[in-house]
Amino acid sequence: MTQTAYINARLLDPASGLDEPGGLLTDGKVIADFGPGLFKGKTPEGADVIDCGGHALSPGLVDMRVHVREPGEEHKGTLATAGAASAAGGVTTIVCLPGTHPVIDDMSVVEFIARRARQVGLAKVYAYGAVTKGLEGLELAEMAMLAEAGAVAFTDGVKAVGDAQVMRRALSYAATFGLLIVQHPELSSLTQGGAMNQGETATRLGLPEIPREAEIIMVERDIRLVQMSGGRLHFAHLSTADSIEAVRRAKDQGLNVTCDTAPPYFALNETSVGDYRTFMKLSPPLRSEVDRQAVVEGLKDGAIDAIASDHAPHDEDAKRLPFAQAAFGGVGLETLLSVSLELYHNGHMSLLDVLGRITCCSADVLGLAAGRLQKGAAADLTLFDPERGWKVDADALLSKSKNSPFDGRPVQGRVLRTVIDGRTVFELS
Repeated sequence: MTQTAYINARLLDPASGLDEPGGLLTDGKVIADFGPGLFKGKTPEGADVIDCGGHALSPGLVDMRVHVREPGEEHKGTLATAGAASAAGGVTTIVCLPGTHPVIDDMSVVEFIARRARQVGLAKVYAYGAVTKGLEGLELAEMAMLAEAGAVAFTDGVKAVGDAQVMRRALSYAATFGLLIVQHPELSSLTQGGAMNQGETATRLGLPEIPREAEIIMVERDIRLVQMSGGRLHFAHLSTADSIEAVRRAKDQGLNVTCDTAPPYFALNETSVGDYRTFMKLSPPLRSEVDRQAVVEGLKDGAIDAIASDHAPHDEDAKRLPFAQAAFGGVGLETLLSVSLELYHNGHMSLLDVLGRITCCSADVLGLAAGRLQKGAAADLTLFDPERGWKVDADALLSKSKNSPFDGRPVQGRVLRTVIDGRTVFELS
């Protein structure tokens, strides 16, 4: 077994609150030891030595919401290109959404993704199973069997489970087996044909509107269904003050409800659409400045449990269209850390708190053994310089599709090295 000694590191582990200078030793695929003063100037004989230069060494990032596009839409992205983008972003574990072709509503597709991910040998890839067959919102998928095959939770991806009775059944069924349902909270009858957040900017641009109430009503409805069913529910990418407040209240009542958001919702607002910039067309849409600030508050006080990239690659043809016709979604794996660190650089949260939202907190929601520095745990690590500035250049991203809402944005925080199972899979040149 090859040992690697990481010396002169700033060890960061949000799960335990560790933030101290020290070292870390990997032995083959696992963390053998770590801590302040680990090597006391002496590294084990025969070990490879990596000098971290005083930079931050943390658990690898866990991204709980990624569209990989394989199988079925390989022209937009593949497990290999998502893996390369993950590695460049310091992400060692990703969870892929079920909107593939075929849909992940069958055990064979879960197994295909696991097999392909092993062949690629980059980020560890887990899959969501579909809540309903074909993501059609009508008939429940075989969730227990999908879970047996390795699905970590259940969602209809970018479609909400719109029918309240179907959602109630899904929550009750999932509760029987201890499974988690993840909802994209959007009332489709209010969003149909809409292109951006309802408000002054949409009116000025003459674009069809999506009211924020579409998210709020769905969140409030589903919280009631959790009360009725005793199920576990996670809301994806919350973007409005009222829905975050509803989750806060539900948690205060002891309901089994969690949620995440994505970097665009705390780093951008609806004015970023500017002159019909289709890279800014996201689902949910970018909201008002008041809502953006509420997302920051929700992250600060813990109402929002995690941050996910919501990585949604699209080819040029899908984005080079008039705004109203362009596809929803942006890539985010390579900017997840840097944009999230704005919360730290702007004084909203501590470095450990920000890091926790993209490591142990995401892993905890899904019950994954990831996102922590632990002896005997997989050696999945991210070495980064939280202070190093760079400018996002969509064309330079490793993602197959380049539709980044952060294109041209100056950011602070750069991944220097990514390690998966003790192997370096990315090193900044």
